[in-house]
Amino acid sequence: MNAVTTDREALVAAMREDPRLGPLLARVDAAMDDDPGHDLAHVLRVALWTLRIGADTIDPDEGVAAALLHDIVNVPKDSPDRARASELCAAQARSWLPEHGFGAEAIERIADAIRDHSFSRGAVPQGPLGQALQDADRLEALGVIGLFRCVSTGSRMGARYFHDADPWGRRGRSRDDRAYSIDHFFEKLLGLHATMNTAAGRAEALRRTEYLRLTLTQLGDEIGEAY
Repeated sequence: MNAVTTDREALVAAMREDPRLGPLLARVDAAMDDDPGHDLAHVLRVALWTLRIGADTIDPDEGVAAALLHDIVNVPKDSPDRARASELCAAQARSWLPEHGFGAEAIERIADAIRDHSFSRGAVPQGPLGQALQDADRLEALGVIGLFRCVSTGSRMGARYFHDADPWGRRGRSRDDRAYSIDHFFEKLLGLHATMNTAAGRAEALRRTEYLRLTLTQLGDEIGEAY
C-alpha cells in the first residue's frame, strides 16, 4: 500500500487499489464461509488492529496479508483438528502468496505469523508481525465484538447462554464452555489480556475486558443473581 492507515474505510479502499492486496482481498472474500465469527469483516478488523499495534515495526502489506489469510481455513471450534487450524492457514498462505507478488522472505514472515497466532496452538510469536497479528486476533475475543462472537460460536455448537441454576459456577459444578457460553468468559476471555505480546495490545485488551465484566454485572442484575 502507498500509505499506512488505521481508518477502516480508508484501509479497505487502499487495499482494493493495491496491485497485490486487491486481488488477494477478492480471493479471500470468495473463499470465506458464513461463520460470522470468522468472516471477511473479522479479518478486516484484524488487519486494522494489526496495523495499529504493529505501527512502524511491521511492513503494512505483510500485516494486511497475514490478517487476510490468518483464518482462510476455518476449522470449527469443536473439531478434533482445531489445534492444526493455524498450520493449515499458514500452508494456504505459502500456496497463494507467490501468485500475488510476495517474495520468499516476506512469505515466510507472513506464514510464520499465521502459524503462531492461534490460541489453540499455544505459541508465542517471536517477531513483531506475529506479535501484532496474535494480539489483533485476540482482541476480537473481547469487548462488544467478543461478546457477539462468544454467543454466536456457542450457539453454533449447541451451547446454552448460561447454566440456569449456577450461572457463575460457584456451587460445585465444573464449568463447561461448550455447554454454556458464559463459562467461556471464565475459562478464557477474562484472562486473555495477560497473554498479549505488546503494550498497545494489552492496553486495548484491558479496556475491552472491563466491558465484559460490566456485561456480567448487568446479566447478574437481570437474572437476579449478582456476579
